Amino acid sequence: MQSHLAELERRHAALERQIEDALLHPSVDSLELAEMKRHKLRLKDEIQKLRTIETVH
Repeated sequence: MQSHLAELERRHAALERQIEDALLHPSVDSLELAEMKRHKLRLKDEIQKLRTIETVH
């Protein structure tokens, strides 16, 4: 479970960097940016859920 959590955190951080890079370019596709943000939020939710399960057990 720890390795899965670490992988999710790595993907979340990578997505955060992609979003930050995209925001630096005025030609960023707003739909693509919104999708990246939704994906990042789903990852965050999953990370939080796993941490909660880990704390309970």
